[in-house]
Amino acid sequence: MARILKKRSLTPITSLFVVESPLIARNAQPGQFVMVRINERGERIPVTFTDYDVGEGTVTVVVQEVGKTTRMFSSLDEGDEILDFVGPLGCPAPLLEQGHVVLLGGGFGAAAILTLARELHSGGVEVSSIVGARSKDLLILDDEVGAVSDHLYVCTDDGSSGFHGFVTTQLKQLIDQGNRFDEAFTIGPVAMMRALAETTRPYGLKTQVSMDPIMVDGTGMCGACRITVDDELRFACVDGPFFDAHKVNFAEAIVRSKMYAEEEQLSLSLDKAGG
Repeated sequence: MARILKKRSLTPITSLFVVESPLIARNAQPGQFVMVRINERGERIPVTFTDYDVGEGTVTVVVQEVGKTTRMFSSLDEGDEILDFVGPLGCPAPLLEQGHVVLLGGGFGAAAILTLARELHSGGVEVSSIVGARSKDLLILDDEVGAVSDHLYVCTDDGSSGFHGFVTTQLKQLIDQGNRFDEAFTIGPVAMMRALAETTRPYGLKTQVSMDPIMVDGTGMCGACRITVDDELRFACVDGPFFDAHKVNFAEAIVRSKMYAEEEQLSLSLDKAGG
C-alpha cells in the first residue's frame, strides 16, 4: 500500500496527490508512469508522473475524474492508502541533451509535461512549454511548468486566458513566426495528439506523443495496450509510452480507446447511484 501525504484540488474535477513511495521515487524518470488500483475489486489504471522527490521519498500524480476508478481515486484524502501503486513503468522519455524542445500539454497533460520540462531545463536545453485547457478555470500547474521553462504559452479554447485557441494552433503560429524547434513532445487527449502530428508533419518537426491506451497490467503480458506504429504492433506499456507521432496509427488508437465506452459509462452511473 502507498499512503497519501498531501492532496490539492486543482479544478472541480482534478486533484493532485503526493504519495509516499520511496522505492518508486528513487527509480522514477521523466515520462514514466505507475499502475494504480484503489481496492480489491477495482480496475488498474495508468497514471503518469507529475513529479517525484528522492529526498522526500514521494511521487506526485494528478488525477482527473473521467470514470469510476478516477472518481474513486479523487475521493481519497490525506492519510488514506492506495491498495496498489506500482512502478516506475514504461520507458523514460527520449529527451534531447541540447537544442530547443517544445512541450505541449493539453488538459491534464499539462501536469505530465512537468517532469520533462524540469529534466530538460536542468540539462541546459531550451524549453518552450505550451499548456492549454477549455477555459481559464480548467488550467492546471501552468505556474509550475513555467518555472522550469524558458518560454511559457498558455492557451484556452474560449480565450479566457492567454492565446485564444488550441495548443496546436499556438505551435503553428510560433513556427510560422520563425521560432525553430528541434523536437516536440506532447501529452494529452488522443485527438489532440493526432492533431499535433498533422500540424508538425509539414514542417518535418520530429514529434513524440505519449500514448495512453487501455491497460490491464502495465507489464506487456496482457496485450490490451497494443497500438500500431509504422505498421508494426507495439505495446504502449513496455515499448512506450512515447512514440513517433508521425508513425502512430491514430485512427486505430481512437477506435480502441472507445471499445468499452458503454461499459465505462454504465459503471460510472451505477457508482454515482450507489449501485
